[in-house]
Amino acid sequence: MPYLSISVGEKLNAVQREKLKTEMGRLITIIPGKSEADLILHINDSGVMYSGGAELSCAYIDLRVYTKTTEEAKKRFTREACVFMSKEFGIPVERQYLTIREFENWGYDGEWH
Repeated sequence: MPYLSISVGEKLNAVQREKLKTEMGRLITIIPGKSEADLILHINDSGVMYSGGAELSCAYIDLRVYTKTTEEAKKRFTREACVFMSKEFGIPVERQYLTIREFENWGYDGEWH
């Protein structure tokens, strides 16, 4: 069950949120064994974000996955997610930050695995 949280400093409209949801659902399949059907996506928009002490258009993407994944998949996911955010929302790639956290244990279905 991958968890993906995306924070952006501007308010997204319904069409933009839908595009973001659809594209992240597609991109999660880059990570081996992950699918949109299992994805939990959290969109945090319209919060004030600062970069370098100034209120700027920026984004933070946090992906959490159960088990290790390949470096190739992490690099490709990062590249494609940042390009999408830049094209769709005008956020320069140099003001986007992304983390991928891999967990050996994960609780789901009421059980610790």
